[in-house]
Amino acid sequence: MSRIAEYDSFDGLGLAELVRSGDVTPGELVEEAIRRIELLNPALNAVIHRMDVRARADAAGSVPEAPFRGVPFLVKDLVALVAGEPMRAGSRFLADYVADHDSELFSRYRRAGFITVGKTNTPEFGLTPFTEPVLFGPTNNPWNLGRIAGGSSGGSGAAVAAGIVPIAGGGDGGGSIRIPASCCGIFGLKPTRGRTPTGPDRGEIWQGCVVEHVLTRTVRDSAAVLDATGGPDVGAPYAAPKPERPFLDEVMTETRPLRIAVMTDPLLGGEVHQDCVAAVHQAAELLQSLGHTVDEASPSLDGRAFARNFMVMIAGELRGDIEEVGRLIGKRPHAGAFEPTTWALGLLGRSLTAAEFVAATRGLQLASRGLASFFENWDLLLTPTLATPPPPTGSLQPTPKEAFLLGALGRLNAGGLLKAAGALEEAANTAFAFTPWTPVFNVTGQPAMSVPLEWNAEGLPIGVHFVGRYGDEATLFRLAGQLEKAKPWFDRRPPPAVRSGG
Repeated sequence: MSRIAEYDSFDGLGLAELVRSGDVTPGELVEEAIRRIELLNPALNAVIHRMDVRARADAAGSVPEAPFRGVPFLVKDLVALVAGEPMRAGSRFLADYVADHDSELFSRYRRAGFITVGKTNTPEFGLTPFTEPVLFGPTNNPWNLGRIAGGSSGGSGAAVAAGIVPIAGGGDGGGSIRIPASCCGIFGLKPTRGRTPTGPDRGEIWQGCVVEHVLTRTVRDSAAVLDATGGPDVGAPYAAPKPERPFLDEVMTETRPLRIAVMTDPLLGGEVHQDCVAAVHQAAELLQSLGHTVDEASPSLDGRAFARNFMVMIAGELRGDIEEVGRLIGKRPHAGAFEPTTWALGLLGRSLTAAEFVAATRGLQLASRGLASFFENWDLLLTPTLATPPPPTGSLQPTPKEAFLLGALGRLNAGGLLKAAGALEEAANTAFAFTPWTPVFNVTGQPAMSVPLEWNAEGLPIGVHFVGRYGDEATLFRLAGQLEKAKPWFDRRPPPAVRSGG
């Protein structure tokens, strides 16, 4: 007798074990995921492209010995290409683009046994920590449909939290796995720079700040996926240090007592909500009870200079992306095809000189050197993942006046005016108010994770953020496994109204 009714009770590895034992078939799992998309997605708007026909065909020919054989999966509609399927990157400019080949990472997902049932929502070009693209509309948080699900992997985070699939793809260039993990009450690890492949179309993304991985409900799923997909591909410009043993083994290995630095002051400025501070203090108490040494300490960083340099880098990279996709689809980019903020940031990128771009990237590299020295004395750094609980949908968007001005300047192609008016400085001062920790460790390339240990009085998830040494996901996975046992979160579910599609 099939155990498909217990779908919610298993993580990805658990579902794969049911397939191996004959208790369910890949086809049954796919049909259940499709049913859940139909039931839950109208309220969430997490899935923006369905692949039902392809998924049913793939289920019939699933790889017998794959670690995730038959497990339903969703892929983020950004960076990862799927041959024969659209890739819009949340942009009207790419509304008609269909990929003609698979990215290397997606090929590895397939070899791992995943059956992809659709693609998830993302902000335009993955630029914002919320998922509210004009093309598809906002993704809603399963814990409160009036709150953001985070970004840029917001669609994936919402889908996993709601139970549509146990695992979904994400990418992290400034926190875009960890942010939705925190907002949606699930586990999200950003691997070390170079751990997962970017080929065959890219060597590095955003000067090496972007790394792709997954969002999951359990720690072991995250580790097992990284075991299946990690490692360089042909032509990779660099690779993360090879792990000593499988990451899945680390999750089940008892961790030694760790020296953990804790800070709640924002590295990039702004204010921190008391709920986020309280979550870190509670996590610190739990860590101490588990035998770890926890003390207040923080790395030294010129947050304003770092933020400006990061925004210069993003603006330059974005302009390159806009020009590249224009050549790819044979269309000339213009203001009307992009959201006002995207186009304005791209204009700023066009107004930069090569010397300004290089100075910014060198400034980020120098800051990374200083930050790395901090971890010579600490195993891990603990911070809040975000500065606030998930805010209301739309609250992080530009005001109507700001959007109007950005649109007007965009139509004038007035990148020089934006630059002269100090738009980059203003953007840098405000961009990281919600995420004053996560982008720093994209620049350093260090692995970091958001762990769903707390919920506030309103029932909103509050993630806590751990950062490890470069190349040392092993310590993070060992600690995460310990925390998952000490304070389990797997059985926490969003409100019944969300799960029933109401």
